[in-house]
Amino acid sequence: MQESYDRREKNWTLGVTSLASFMMALDSLVITTAFATIRADFGSSVEILQWAVNAFNLTFAVLLLTGAALGDRFGRRRMFATGVALFILASVACALAGSAGWLIAARAAQGAGAAMVMPLAMAILSGAFAKDERARALGIFSGVTGCALIIGPAIGGLITESLGWRWIFWINVPIGVIAIGLILTRLRESLGAKAAIDIPGLLLVAIAALALVWSLLRGNPIGWTSPEVIGMLALGLLFSVAFVAWELRASAPMIPMRLFASRPFAAGVAASLLFYAAMYGVLFLLPQFLQVTLGFGPLGAGLRLLPWTSTLFLTAPIAGAVVQKFGERPLVVAGLLMQAAGLGWIAMAAAPGVAYAALVVPLVLAGIGVSMAMPAAQNAILGSVAATEMGKASGVFNMGRFLGGMFGIALLVTVFSASGATDTSAHFSAGFAAAIMVAAALSLCGAFVGLWLPGRRSVAAAPAPQSA
Repeated sequence: MQESYDRREKNWTLGVTSLASFMMALDSLVITTAFATIRADFGSSVEILQWAVNAFNLTFAVLLLTGAALGDRFGRRRMFATGVALFILASVACALAGSAGWLIAARAAQGAGAAMVMPLAMAILSGAFAKDERARALGIFSGVTGCALIIGPAIGGLITESLGWRWIFWINVPIGVIAIGLILTRLRESLGAKAAIDIPGLLLVAIAALALVWSLLRGNPIGWTSPEVIGMLALGLLFSVAFVAWELRASAPMIPMRLFASRPFAAGVAASLLFYAAMYGVLFLLPQFLQVTLGFGPLGAGLRLLPWTSTLFLTAPIAGAVVQKFGERPLVVAGLLMQAAGLGWIAMAAAPGVAYAALVVPLVLAGIGVSMAMPAAQNAILGSVAATEMGKASGVFNMGRFLGGMFGIALLVTVFSASGATDTSAHFSAGFAAAIMVAAALSLCGAFVGLWLPGRRSVAAAPAPQSA
């Protein structure tokens, strides 16, 4: 039976969880417009620097379900505050980083903290509001999070240009300290079912993902037929198979494989993985293209991403309502075809002398497309499972989108390195164009997978999208 909360407690719970979620979401994207500056400061290659994103994505993805389980077992408020504290300490380490390796390690720790905060924020929020109020509360929560994702690149550019990139991380300290104080004084403690933590599954999927991405990144520098690349690829595939085999026999699996027997679930996860791979890869390279090739500063680059990112705020709520009438398939297929067309257009237009105005329409087209696909794919995933398994399904969706983002960045950086370089604007433009064309191909593959989703059917109200 759900405990009763008064209006004041509900408002505090919504405010505190939204503040923590805002901080996590902002930090996942605020760094994108600082990459060119960080690369110059450390003298790092694009291949090395991409791990500043991928380290965060990897630890977040593989620890996400574990973070929720720790909260259920040891107390959600306690572990929520612990996650924020870990995030603050990791932010300090990022700000003090003296090398790219230090920054990457600190970003991995940030991802671990975020993996505790994000699922527990939603669990605490859901526990405070009754069923008839929960959808509105989650909508406000998702709107605040979405706002952070939209303004993140511009905020990162402003801070980098005015204070320096290290202040991107220093600002987390006062916000995080305030958040911890509010968590401990304004939130109730709560517990969930004490499910077993799938440590073997966690280790298997982490090693598999790391080995596969490593093989992608090392292919160009040392050769695709080198023993290291072939060995890491084989290791990644071996551990992927071992992960699936373990999950099939585990008594408390991290990912119940039986969920993939549902066509809407399997197709929704696959389509999401593909379009998030494209989106994260573009988000890593596009701000650098705007700075290195077109000559904009960090703030200018962040502001010029708004035609793409702001479409989420306008389009996703409409798509979430329309999916009830038309079903998931047309929105995912049409949306990802639009993203493929927009990204392909950008790839063909990319050149040292291109005017930014020539990129605005394809940015809007790609943004509207993916903003249509996001809530539809998420609705297909969550609508295909029983209410008791929605937590697991949401965890699989979030794990898939972050692992997809990790692989997308690795793939696009690999293509960039094979076709271009960072030494001149012309070389950067050549590598960027080739990589963005691959992102368009990933989106096209996502549209093809979307054909396996249900067409028009009776569906529940689409959940608020968990974007970027």
